[in-house]
Amino acid sequence: MVVGILTLELATLEARSLKDKRSVILSLKKRLGNKFNVSIAEVAYLDMPKRCRLAVAMVSREARPLHSQLDKLVDAVRAMPRITLIDYERDIV
Repeated sequence: MVVGILTLELATLEARSLKDKRSVILSLKKRLGNKFNVSIAEVAYLDMPKRCRLAVAMVSREARPLHSQLDKLVDAVRAMPRITLIDYERDIV
């Protein structure tokens, strides 16, 4: 069993309040969760309306498909409106 952990550093530049940010992030989490069957949690910058750090976890039998799916997930985040991907880090355990 292989576990992939992806940490996404995001900017929600259009958000004027925490309520705006939560709306954008909740939508992102639902889309990614449904499309890629991953677990997602907001792990940092909880009280900052323009920043967000998400942790994404995915499990697979082999590392190769895991790398591919995590790359596709990063591409999907880059294509999302109202969100800017600042940085990401991928760990395979």
